[in-house]
Amino acid sequence: MAPSIAVPSMQNQRPAKMAAQEELLRRRNEELERELKTSLEREEKMKMELQKTWERLRVAEEAEEHLCSQLGELEAEAMNQAVAYRERLMTLMEQLSAAQKLIQSASVQIPSMDLSNGKEDRD
Repeated sequence: MAPSIAVPSMQNQRPAKMAAQEELLRRRNEELERELKTSLEREEKMKMELQKTWERLRVAEEAEEHLCSQLGELEAEAMNQAVAYRERLMTLMEQLSAAQKLIQSASVQIPSMDLSNGKEDRD
């Protein structure tokens, strides 16, 4: 018989190698599950923040509409007051003009008084 060469058995190494790979995969799977849980928590937190921001935006838009409405009302009121003021001013100017014409047409000269001695100064 021919001499035989001893070959170490691969079957004994394979289960140890597979167990190490399985342990590595199990750890990696646990790590990925933790990351997924953290990611889902972060996503839920972001959804809540987005909802709060959306609500603040809605309130701000309503406030803006209310302020614009008030501003429009104030502008209309200011315009009405300006028109009334101008009409009153025009009336007073007409009255003043009429009074000046009346004075000029009457040609009345009012004697001036000397205030130092209380006597009329007649020219």
